[in-house]
Formats: sequence, structure tokens, C-alpha cells
Amino acid sequence: MAQEMNIGLLGFGTVGTGVLQIIRDHQDKLQHQLGCSIKVKIVLVSNLHKEREITIDDDQLTLNADDILNDPSIVAVIEVMGGIEDARRYIRQALENNKNVITANKDLMAIHGSELLELANKQGCDLFYEASVAGGIPILRTLVEGLASDRISKMIGIVNGTTNYILTKMSKEGRGYEEALQEAQALGYAEADPTADVEGIDAARKISILGTLGFSMNLDLDDVSIRGITEVTREDLAFCEQLGYTMKLVGIANRFNDKVEVSVQPTLVPHEHPLASVDDEYNAVYVYGDAVGETMFYGPGAGKLPTATAVVSDLVAVLKNNRLGVNGNSVILPQFEKKLKDPDDIHAKYFLRIHAKDISGTFASLTHLFHENEVSLEKILQLPLNQGKLAEIIVVTHAVSKKNYDLVLEKLADADVVVEVKSSYRVEGDRK
Repeated sequence: MAQEMNIGLLGFGTVGTGVLQIIRDHQDKLQHQLGCSIKVKIVLVSNLHKEREITIDDDQLTLNADDILNDPSIVAVIEVMGGIEDARRYIRQALENNKNVITANKDLMAIHGSELLELANKQGCDLFYEASVAGGIPILRTLVEGLASDRISKMIGIVNGTTNYILTKMSKEGRGYEEALQEAQALGYAEADPTADVEGIDAARKISILGTLGFSMNLDLDDVSIRGITEVTREDLAFCEQLGYTMKLVGIANRFNDKVEVSVQPTLVPHEHPLASVDDEYNAVYVYGDAVGETMFYGPGAGKLPTATAVVSDLVAVLKNNRLGVNGNSVILPQFEKKLKDPDDIHAKYFLRIHAKDISGTFASLTHLFHENEVSLEKILQLPLNQGKLAEIIVVTHAVSKKNYDLVLEKLADADVVVEVKSSYRVEGDRK
């Protein structure tokens, strides 16, 4: 048996240095689990002479990925370089050279995951990607292994720390969107260009991965209905609070009668729901299983060491499989054909905020409009506005089909008594 197992590292930024740090600091524990030591033999970098916060020998660094991908002594390749096309090419080359792969690349796996998993299966290699969703929370392994005997019906999750931080500051400290975003950028929670986070794209990539694994069905980024948080106002959040809700950017993956809905959108959850207490940069995924019932997985969604911990955990699983000679057996291709829900099949409650003329018959007119489209109301709040010339009307509907609710929105926009539909958000997580 080998006394040392060689690995290659593609990328040496924040997560890459964290991976090396954990392997070095936890070598005794890793060796106890594997029966051999782990050596990071070669690291791909973009600059050989860059100042780094962790020491590494010069002969361990390379500018050429082939030094890793074509080295027969390297058992596993860890990709933490980010990006899509180069990472995809390198992972394909590693798998074609019969090397196992661990990646933290959510963008890549959301877009090309099915293609790469099929290649891994064909080559008899492992391809693990736990760190691609929710950082240090072991949610992917939980879905694949811990809940393997159950049938998952629904997952709702806060899977983007940037937007969760912004919404927390807006709702709890009364900050405006721009002010909260600037603070998140100053603290390093948001990029200089925050588009992928605040427009919901990052969360959509993660929920597509969760849906693919949880429902054993190939779901792509294009299957996700996406709405970000840029239009959320402090007034919206104040009314949510008044009605007993907290707003979060939530990824939703829902299955019923073998059809699925996958979406990301600002969503109201009741104060008593566990997701409502997930604040700042933290992530959480709430899973509904037919047998296990309701479970929640909570923790840091990003960061150097939490993400690196997930990467190294995947590495340990890969190397254990290698020692046992069973690499490639853990890749399970999707069981079911993809079937997406139509608007008729998607049912939810909604929060709706309207500015209407404060004249006789306004509310009767609105009530008739809701009724004729089969939308019933659970909560109603009406306040005077603009010195009594307008009324601020906030309602929460009972569960209604998306098709009927969209019809109501169209008709409200054209109604004579309505000045403006100010905002509309989904409501999730009522616990009965």
C-alpha cells in the first residue's frame, strides 16, 4: 500500500491556500483516516512570484496545467481556480487521464455538470463537488448519502450570503439597499460587481445543483426562474414585519407528481420559521422528505476555511475510494426525465402591495377582481396615503396557482382604481 498519495491543485487563491492549510494542519487526522499521508505535489498558479500568506516550495508551483493533468503519480485533482471554460477543459482532461476530480466551482457544475458527471462515469472516476453549494454546509453529501433512502419533495434555501447580509441590514437596521450593498462590499461579502449575487444568478446556480441531486433529475440553470433583490425597499420590509414575515432571497426546488419547479426570488417566511432567523452572511437549506419530515442544515456559506473544509472532505472520500479500488462507483446518473411544472401546477401564497384611489367602491372593485380570478385573501392591511387621496393596500393571498395570480397582476395594472402595483413577493414556509 502506498504510504503517500499525490494530489494536484488547480488554483491557489483564497480557497486553494485554505485547502493546503487544512491538509498540512490536519495531516495526522487525515493519515489516521486513510492509512497514508496526503501530499500536494504540484499547484497551478498564474504568477510564480506573487507574495502569499502561506509558504510553499518553488518546485511545487507551475504555470502549466499539463504538469498536473499528465502526471501519472497524481491520483486526484482539486479545481479551485474558478471560471468556466478553462476549468471545464482541465477537468475533462483530468477525467480522460483517469484522475479523480474535486471542484468547488458552482458556475461550472450548474452549466456543465451533467456532461462532466457522464464523463466521470464513463471513465470510472469520482467527480465530487460538495463545496460548490453552501460552503461549509455538507448539504450535497446529505442529499446523496444521508437521505438516500428518502424521497425529497421540497428544498428551500438561503444559499447566497451577500444578499442575506443586505436584506438583514435593511430589515433589522433600516438601511437602504445601496447603503447595505456598500457595507457588504466593504466587508468583502460582495464583489465590486455584485450582479451575480444581487440579481439571484449565484443562488440559481446552487438551487439547480440541489434540485438535480435532490430529485435525481438533470436541471439546468435555464430551468430556474430568477428574480433578484434590487427592487426590494425598506417600505416592503416594514410591511412584511408588520404582517409577521421576514424577507429572504430563497431558492425553491419543489416536486409534486413527478413535476418540478425551480426558482430563486425574494420570499416572505413567517417569523417562527427557522429560515427567518438565518441572518447576515450565513446560509441554510430546509429539506422536506417524505419519511424524515423537515430538517434544516445551517452554517457559513462561504469563506476560506469553511469552503476548504468541504473540498478536503470530498478529497478524503475520493482517496478512500481509491484505496478500496471503487472510484467511479459513487457517480449516480439522474434517474428521472426532466418534467417542469406549468404555471397551472405552481401554487403559492403571495404578498401584494397596491396604491389605489381612496374613493368609494375601490375596495369592492378590487375584491371583485380577486374573486373572478379565484384568488382569495388571507390577510388585508389598508392605510391612508398622500393626505387621504390614496390608499396603501397590502394583502396576503391564500395559495393560488401562478397562472391565476399572474392574471390578477395584469388586471390590477389596468384597473381604473389602481394607481400603481408597488410590489409583489412569494410567501413560503407557513408551518401548520
